[in-house]
Amino acid sequence: MTAMRPGGMIHGVGLGPGAQDLMSVRSDRLVRTARHVAYFRKAGRPGQARKIVEGMLRADVVEFPMEYPVTTEIPVSDPRYNDCLSAFYSRCIDHLAALASAGEDVVVLCEGDPFFYGSFMHLYTRLQTIAPVAVVPGITGMSGAWTASGAPITWGDDVLTVLMGTLPEADLVRRIRDTDALVVMKIGRHLDKLRRAVAAAGREDEAWLVEYAAMADQRVTRLCDADAITPYFSILLIHGQGRRP
Repeated sequence: MTAMRPGGMIHGVGLGPGAQDLMSVRSDRLVRTARHVAYFRKAGRPGQARKIVEGMLRADVVEFPMEYPVTTEIPVSDPRYNDCLSAFYSRCIDHLAALASAGEDVVVLCEGDPFFYGSFMHLYTRLQTIAPVAVVPGITGMSGAWTASGAPITWGDDVLTVLMGTLPEADLVRRIRDTDALVVMKIGRHLDKLRRAVAAAGREDEAWLVEYAAMADQRVTRLCDADAITPYFSILLIHGQGRRP
């Protein structure tokens, strides 16, 4: 095991669902005072985390965009996918650890909460033995989505299930049928499969699609009325109807 070196701190900072005024006080302070800021993005895109903090960064900030080498180009079941991402994360770690070793603090911008299906987790597990690392929690995207829907997601003893749209269709059907309340993330190009799964589970009339929750272009529609193509920042909801006074 590599001995941890003294130096700067690497902060994984949760930015919340997308609105600057939904960030925590601690997140806001770290973002505004950071000399070094890192964030994930797809090549050729500004990155949603970076867009959230537009206008907040200090004038002399040094930015480190971490561009995914692959997103949907290779199936996750292909061994090349993990190999490619593992090498990518290692390169990111080398840069962040070098800054920390030089005594620099680094803020890694994280959409939602850093420990909830976020890429920062892959950095965190690798950094723990080589650099000081801290995490600031944030409001999750799904919390922003059910708030945007204008209805509680759970009541009383309701069981809430969180699914990824990337799951096999049969698994989606089974889990959608068996839960009281539902959140489905990572929908994207899996929308047609998800529609079929919701219909097969007999819950079409209960399903809502929330796009860009808590952002300027927020949109809430019934799944049956949603467009054929949905943006990356989309979440499907089925509200629980459980026990209440």
